[in-house]
Amino acid sequence: MKAEVINPFLESARSVIEQVVQVSPSTGNPGLKDVALIQDHIWIQIGMTGYFSGMVVFGLEETVALRLVSAMMGGFVITEMDEMGQSAISELGNMISGNASMILANQGYSVDITPPQVIKSSVGGSEQSPRKALCIPLVMDGIGELDIQVMVS
Repeated sequence: MKAEVINPFLESARSVIEQVVQVSPSTGNPGLKDVALIQDHIWIQIGMTGYFSGMVVFGLEETVALRLVSAMMGGFVITEMDEMGQSAISELGNMISGNASMILANQGYSVDITPPQVIKSSVGGSEQSPRKALCIPLVMDGIGELDIQVMVS
């Protein structure tokens, strides 16, 4: 996995979260892991085409997603991931990915992104075949952890 793919997403996520949520996230330990939809998690999946082909998936526990959306709404407490919450978390993924694609373009890599797809995992998870992804967690004080998972071919 190439660092030039993940670093723009990491840089963008830090910047967008600082602007939108007013929290400065710290970076956890990167690693290669199997991508699997875990129960009680929200997943924001965005496809990439162009110089790099694949997808980026932002994963977070549903309770973390609710805290993030609440912070995005100016502190208004959100207690369930309804349509408004899913729209807000989807837009967060879109903002991060859009900024990352601009960073990649400035580095000479033309990449287009697809609209975000929000996946809410339920009991039993998914029947997807396992895939490997480079994963970097972002730790947001008082909110929780957001995993950035990048899979490119």
